[in-house]
Amino acid sequence: PQTASMLAEHLQITPAGTRQHLAALQQQALVYPEDQRGAVGRPKRYWRLSEQAQQRFPDSHAHLTVELLNAVSAVFGEAGLEQLIARREADSLASYQARTAHCQTLAERVQTLAELRTQEGYMAEWQTDDDDGYLLIENHCPICAAAALCQGFCRSELAIFQTVLGAQASIERIDHLLAGARRCAYRITPRALAPQD
Repeated sequence: PQTASMLAEHLQITPAGTRQHLAALQQQALVYPEDQRGAVGRPKRYWRLSEQAQQRFPDSHAHLTVELLNAVSAVFGEAGLEQLIARREADSLASYQARTAHCQTLAERVQTLAELRTQEGYMAEWQTDDDDGYLLIENHCPICAAAALCQGFCRSELAIFQTVLGAQASIERIDHLLAGARRCAYRITPRALAPQD
C-alpha cells in the first residue's frame, strides 16, 4: 500500500498527476483506496492493488511448479510430497531464524518477518492490532499455484512463523487467499494476552 505522495515521489511526477492516474486505475477496478487513521489529523489514504490487478502480474513459474508437484506425487507418493514440504520448511526456518536472531522484541521479530516475506514476493506488511498484538499481512502469494495444489505449504508456513516468533507469541491465520480472501493475514498475540485453552 502506498499513498499518492509516495507514488508520486517514486514515479517522479506530481501528486496531482498521480491522483489522476489512481482515479483512472480505480475506475478499471485495478486499485482501491483504504483510509488509515493516524494519531492526529486526517486519515491517510493508501492505495492497494486489487485482486484483478494482481492477476496481471506474470506467473510463469506456476505451471512448471504444478507439473513438478504432480510428478513428485506420482513418482514418490504423498509421503514424498510431504518430505519435500518438510525439507522446504526446515530450510526456510533455518534462514528465518538466522535473520531474526538479532531481534530483541516481538515487534522486531514481526517487522523482520514481514521484511523477509516481502523479499520473497509476498508484498508483506505488519501493523499493530487493536488488542495489543500485531497483524502480519501478505498482499500477494508467489506460490499460490503450488499452495492450491498442496495445502501442506500453507500449513508449513504457519508452523515456520510460530517457531520464528517463539514461545512469546501465538499466531493464527485470520484471512486465507485459498479460502476466498483477497490476501493472507495472521493475528499475532503476545502469550500473556493469548486466550487460555
